[in-house]
Amino acid sequence: MFISVLDLFKVGVGPSSSHTMGPMVAANDFMQHVRNFVESNSSIDTYHIRCTLKDSLAYTGVGHATDRAVTLGLNGYLPHTIIKENMDEVIERTWNSKSIDINNTQKAAFFSEDDIIFDTRNSMKQNPNGLVFELLDKSDKMLISHTYFSIGGGFISTLAEIDNIEAPIAAESSAPYPYPFNNSEQMLEMSKKNNKTIWEMKLANELENIPEEILINKLDEIWSAMKSCVENGLATEGILPGGLNTKRRAKKLHESLQNDLENTSTNDWLCAYAMAVNEENAAGHMVVTAPTNGASGVVPATLYYYYKHKSATPEQIHQFLLSASAIGGLIKLNSSISGAEVGCQGEVGSASSMAAAGLCAIRGGTSAQIENAAEMALEHHIGMTCDPVKGLVQVPCIERNGFGAVKAYTASSLSLRESGEHLISLDQCIAAMKRTGIDMSHKYKETSLGGLAVSFIEC
Repeated sequence: MFISVLDLFKVGVGPSSSHTMGPMVAANDFMQHVRNFVESNSSIDTYHIRCTLKDSLAYTGVGHATDRAVTLGLNGYLPHTIIKENMDEVIERTWNSKSIDINNTQKAAFFSEDDIIFDTRNSMKQNPNGLVFELLDKSDKMLISHTYFSIGGGFISTLAEIDNIEAPIAAESSAPYPYPFNNSEQMLEMSKKNNKTIWEMKLANELENIPEEILINKLDEIWSAMKSCVENGLATEGILPGGLNTKRRAKKLHESLQNDLENTSTNDWLCAYAMAVNEENAAGHMVVTAPTNGASGVVPATLYYYYKHKSATPEQIHQFLLSASAIGGLIKLNSSISGAEVGCQGEVGSASSMAAAGLCAIRGGTSAQIENAAEMALEHHIGMTCDPVKGLVQVPCIERNGFGAVKAYTASSLSLRESGEHLISLDQCIAAMKRTGIDMSHKYKETSLGGLAVSFIEC
């Protein structure tokens, strides 16, 4: 299966790719079905829209701003368009409205506080992030209904698609591509056979769909957004929204490091950069899915460190992103990047694995060393739960991204000092992560029903 670098790295808004970006995209898509229905049924003059959030979306939807995302999506916004708006102003206007424009002449009744239902009782077997949208008439008779699943990283699937897709996304077959690897074993074999690096093979695959100049411009846009996320977070203080009264720490941490350069370490800088990004994410600001919002600090922090402290060139930045996306695609194809499906091992664990691979690549690692770095970084996240306090992407998520970046750097450094030979392959590690996620209780998969989420006592 082919998963593009431009699909794994998407510019959007926080705090969650699966609970914010995905539902916004789903709501936006549902409105197209509404418009099509209304155009074909001119005799009906009164409409009402309702949305039901299921399972993980219902448990942590308020903390993850799922309700706001649904409202924004129904009103025509998408993750990449809302970042151009005054977010607070748009949310206040849409949230307090009692209706939604269907077209230039017709509206549908919709009031966010009444028409978004949090259903924690009736589970859906296909995926823990389900949304059901309904268009009703004036007597609340259902006219159309569409079910979506937000499957991680801002990707969505319909009910019709979910049982027939892999990855678990609808991705293209990799067969038509010059280097069609579906696992790390194939990737290493192709690299050796063709004397190509991982990033060179990934680039060749991408160029089947997009001209190189456009691809490079897109990669530059992704990096520019990541860089902005780091620097915006390092420049901002205050209290994060949501009621935990979580203080932003990245700015003061960064200032402390700048004032004590002799006693700083790589780990210090990585934590400052990662926390800066995830504080921006927690605030609902612009971030890049890498591969998710909850783990959006790991890859940017690792790359920003090499850019800032090791003078990474534009070419190295492109190579980093291509190498990281090759590994991220394998993880998404053969397991999951969704915290609601497999816990935080699928989010920060995947991000750390991707960052380790990208960093190892631009530090001169062989394909075997890159695969080894990716495996080590993922291996040491196996079993990590997703248990956000109060359902907010703050504790332990912000710090956890810093530790994920540290593990990525450590894995990269260790792999570069060895031959690349190791006992557990990346494929075996990905399979172990998937099995662990299946065995993990739903309490530890983004429902805030276990772990740290229930250990915290509000005074």
